[in-house]
Amino acid sequence: MRMIDLIHKKKHNQELSEAEIKFFVENYTSGNIPDYQVSAFAMAIYFQGMSDQETTTLTQSMVDSGDTIDLSDIEGIVVDKHSTGGVGDKVSLIITPLIASLGIPVAKMSGRGLGHTGGTIDKLEAIDGFKIELTREEFTNNANEYKVALAGQSGNLVPADKKLYALRDVTDTVDSLPLIASSIMSKKIASGSDAIVLDVKVGSGAFMKTVEEATALAEIMTSIGNNLGRKTVAVLTNMNQPLGREIGNANEVREAVEVLSGKGEQDITEVSMVIASHMAVLGGAYSNEEEARKALDAKIASGEALEKFKQFVEIQGGNFDSIYEKQASHVVEVKAKEDGALVSVDSEQIGLAAMKLGAGRSTKEDEIDYSVGISMHHKIGARVTKNDTLFTLYMNDSSLQADVEETLHNSYRISETYEGEYEYVYKIIK
Repeated sequence: MRMIDLIHKKKHNQELSEAEIKFFVENYTSGNIPDYQVSAFAMAIYFQGMSDQETTTLTQSMVDSGDTIDLSDIEGIVVDKHSTGGVGDKVSLIITPLIASLGIPVAKMSGRGLGHTGGTIDKLEAIDGFKIELTREEFTNNANEYKVALAGQSGNLVPADKKLYALRDVTDTVDSLPLIASSIMSKKIASGSDAIVLDVKVGSGAFMKTVEEATALAEIMTSIGNNLGRKTVAVLTNMNQPLGREIGNANEVREAVEVLSGKGEQDITEVSMVIASHMAVLGGAYSNEEEARKALDAKIASGEALEKFKQFVEIQGGNFDSIYEKQASHVVEVKAKEDGALVSVDSEQIGLAAMKLGAGRSTKEDEIDYSVGISMHHKIGARVTKNDTLFTLYMNDSSLQADVEETLHNSYRISETYEGEYEYVYKIIK
C-alpha cells in the first residue's frame, strides 16, 4: 500500500477502505509518511470530503493511535460534554456539579485554552489550591463517591490528531468538516465516557459562523459518536454575543456560582439547563428532557447544586472563598458614545480584548492572569443612552487601557431600533 495511491483516490472522490485509512493513521503517526504527502491528502479531503463511514473509521483509527482511558470502574453511565468554544463559556463549570447532584457520574478530562480566555482547567485553577492532576485511584474514587471528577488531559491521548492538526494549521485545512469532526470526537472517544453532549457554538464568537455550517458539523459528530457506540446529542447554541455577563477566569467562576444559586443571567442559565437536561437523559436518570429540567431546577432551588460545586472544589483541594479574592488592581468603565438599541455584538472582538488583558493566551507559553477580565452590562436588544456603562474592565496593567477600549468600541453597533429576537438555542441534533 502506498500513500500516493490514497491521495489519488481521494483526489478523484473515491471512498477509502478501512484498511487504507488505518494504514495512513498508523504510518503517519510513526513517522513513515512525510508531511508533504499528508498535506496533499488533507487538501484532497478538504475539497472532496469524506463519507460517514470514512470519517468514523478515521476517528477510531486516531483513537487507536495512542492511549485510551478506561472508566469501567466508575458506576453508572458516565456522561461527558464538549464545547466547540466561545466567549464567556463557563457552561462546564455549571453543568458538572449540576449533573453530579442528580447522582449521575461526571468524569471529565478537560484542557487549557488557547485564545480568548482560558479553558475549563484554567478557570478552575483560578481557585487557590485546586488540583487538576489526579491519580487514577483519586479520579475513580471521586467519580464513584461524589459523582464528580475533573482532571487535565494527560498521557498519550490521540497522538495522530496532535500531529495532523499541527499540519492542518499551516496548510489552511483546519476548516474541513470531516477533519474537525474526527479531531473533536477522537479525543472524546479516547476519554472513555459512555455518552456525550456536544455544545456546538454558532455566530461571531464561534468557529462556525452560521447555523448551516454548525448543523453540518453537528450531524457528522453525532453520527461518529453513535456509530462508535456512544450515545451522542448535539445542541446548537448562539454565540453572537458573550454567554452570560463575565469574560475572564475568576470572573467566570463567580458567575457560574451565581447560576448555581439561581441568580444567573437568562442566556447562560438557559443554555446550561438545556445541555444539562440532555445529559441527564443520556445518563439514564430521566426519560425525557422536561422531567430532567424540573429535577435540575429543583436542585438549584434547594441549594444542592451549589453545595455540590463547593464539595467538588473541596475534594480537589481548592479554597472556594478564594474566587472572591481574585481582584484586579484597576477597574475602568467603557461607556456608550450614543443613544439607541444595541443591535449587534462581535463576540470575537470582545474575546480578543479579554486576551489582551491577560485572560487568555495568544501562544501556549503565555501565562494567564486569573484576576483580569471584562463585564458586559447590556445584551443585544437593550436600549442604552450616551455614557451608559457598556463594559467594565478589570486590569493589572493600565497601559493596556486605550487599546482594549478601542477594541471594545469596535465590537458593537448601536442603532435606532432593534426588531429581532435573540435565540439562545437553535436546534438539537441526535
